[in-house]
Amino acid sequence: MGKQIIVLILALLLGSLTAGCSRDLVGGAVLGGAGVGAAYEYQNKRQMDRLEEDFKAGRIDREEYLKRKEQISKGSIIY
Repeated sequence: MGKQIIVLILALLLGSLTAGCSRDLVGGAVLGGAGVGAAYEYQNKRQMDRLEEDFKAGRIDREEYLKRKEQISKGSIIY
């Protein structure tokens, strides 16, 4: 999912540039896209922290931990 956000941001940028939009609009699109991406990654970090906490506390086993970690990693640029 994280890679889709990057593609969306690039498409917005290229579309704005080809349409002759002002630099302010392009800058706003970049900042908006970066904000959305940052919020998404923050949510992934919170999920990963909760997952680690559950594993260390013994609420989930190693198999469940690895499965959920992989799911979070697929939707993240950072993890």
